[in-house]
Amino acid sequence: MNFDFVVAGGYFAGWRLVRALPEKFAYKTFDVIGRYALNRNGARVQRLRSNLSRVCPTKSSSEMDELMRQAMSSYMRYWCDTFRSPDWSRERIVSTVTVDGEELLTAPMKNGTGVVVALPHAGNWDHAGSYFCGMGFPLVTVAERLKPEALFNKFLEYRQNIGMEVLALDSRSIVTLMQRAREGRLIALVADRDLSKSGVSVSFFGHPARMPAGPALLAIRTGTPLITAYVSYTSTGIHIVFKSVEIPIHGSEEEKISHIVQRCADQFAEGIASAPQDWHMLQRIWVDGDFQERSA
Repeated sequence: MNFDFVVAGGYFAGWRLVRALPEKFAYKTFDVIGRYALNRNGARVQRLRSNLSRVCPTKSSSEMDELMRQAMSSYMRYWCDTFRSPDWSRERIVSTVTVDGEELLTAPMKNGTGVVVALPHAGNWDHAGSYFCGMGFPLVTVAERLKPEALFNKFLEYRQNIGMEVLALDSRSIVTLMQRAREGRLIALVADRDLSKSGVSVSFFGHPARMPAGPALLAIRTGTPLITAYVSYTSTGIHIVFKSVEIPIHGSEEEKISHIVQRCADQFAEGIASAPQDWHMLQRIWVDGDFQERSA
């Protein structure tokens, strides 16, 4: 039997089961899974602790333990949301979202101008996407292909049902994104990590990192407004903070991209510092220490 088929089948069965469980029991179960993963202290949990220790360098060991407990709880809440949110009503989606700076997104969109939103892996960005899709704003994003293929297609279907157009992340996606920006679409791109050689070097919490050029490139070449978003959890839903990113007038395109991506990194850092437990970064983010350059 094909291993990918088994993995996908098990995942789909779990998806159906979690949707069928009573809500409190489902979230409690995911929280227990998170605590189990925390106690096992695998490589991804260790990476999350390492990342958060740079975000909160003054925390004591016991304070960091508590932050890790909160962070894993937040991460598992995201996954439980993902399984169960297809059954949420429009009223629930709207009533559980609060926003600072909402006009930075809605004003241009209502005037027919597209907006590029750059955001880190934080909170529940699909919930945020559902909120703005419900306003009638056509939203476009990209997704890296997952294996098995059936699993990627399931997530594709999930986001399409929200109202998103999802492009596969490849060399052609930037061309389509520029076209969508000129058409007045809302483009949301997770943009806090790019360890490839094409990533733009930034200082992030005082250490070297790389982040993608895509949002900056779109804003420069299409004249589309660029804003950042930080999505964090509240007791009942999510809170979104939008901030605008100024596009430089002078300098080469490369210089403008470098300036913009650094500004995005600074604004990501402000959001993460305000709610570090909701930054779901269980992968390497910085390019110092034992970082090894990937081969081409």
